[in-house]
Amino acid sequence: MTATTDAATAVAAPPGSARRRRPARDFRATRWGWAYSAPAVLVFLAFVIIPTGYTFYVSLWKWNALNPALSKFKGLGNYTRLFQANQPTFLSSLWHSLYFTGAMVIGGTAISLALALLLQRGGALLNGTRVALFLPHATPVIATSMIWTWIFNYKFGLADWILHSLHLPTSQWLQSSSSAMPAVVIYSLWHEVGFTTVVFLGGLATLSNELSEAARVDGCSGWQEFWHVTWHQLKPVTVFVVAITAITSLQAFTQFYQLASGGPAYATTTLSYLVYQEAFLFSDTGYGAALAVVLFAITVFFTLVRRRTAANGESHALV
Repeated sequence: MTATTDAATAVAAPPGSARRRRPARDFRATRWGWAYSAPAVLVFLAFVIIPTGYTFYVSLWKWNALNPALSKFKGLGNYTRLFQANQPTFLSSLWHSLYFTGAMVIGGTAISLALALLLQRGGALLNGTRVALFLPHATPVIATSMIWTWIFNYKFGLADWILHSLHLPTSQWLQSSSSAMPAVVIYSLWHEVGFTTVVFLGGLATLSNELSEAARVDGCSGWQEFWHVTWHQLKPVTVFVVAITAITSLQAFTQFYQLASGGPAYATTTLSYLVYQEAFLFSDTGYGAALAVVLFAITVFFTLVRRRTAANGESHALV
């Protein structure tokens, strides 16, 4: 009886059903898989791997950019120079980079999360506000930096005019070593917060409403609901925002070049700007390459931290 039923089922089945039951073929380990990925691998090899290896090679030499054959091998000499008394020093530039990165991570994450909580509800007005908030991030850094140079002008700039109208003390902004870095941070927050706000809005859209409703039924206040329910579910998104902000802040260059040119008195000379200054202004290519390798190593560290926290699901190390 069973054999008869199976035979009838086989006869009644459509001709292509057996073919459809076959599992999908994994092309990643086949020749076609390598062929499809080869263009991307070649581009990554040509524009990332080879230049990175060449930069490390150049960092071992007193490099002659006009005639590389006249370059002198120094080994780790360019790396030992990092801790010698130059002006600006490597340690001061590293501190400026970490100061800027910390301000962007803490301030940018807090502001973007607050804005995302305010804009998470729908509506035409809020949707328009989201677009307006994201627009600065879509604008070129070099163009908006030029505009903010006029805004921060201590003679006729909009920033001091607003402070003067509010009967608050004005500032010299980019002309003062104590206020130049905060001015660059203000501009960078204006330019980058729109992107991280959109990331938080995407995270808020995936949260479970049932947990929030249960918290309100149990008598939780708005702050308790945010701290124990909302933000707890947003921790993976927060880790992503912190890691991405840290990496992009370490590599930031254009706003420092346009707004303050590393000054005044090297107050805004970060590692990325010091690489440009040593390699292209002072023509010390070997030392500039060594600085670039150090900056690359710091960036790789943050990338590995990002991958590790993503692999662990939740991490309290960065949030």
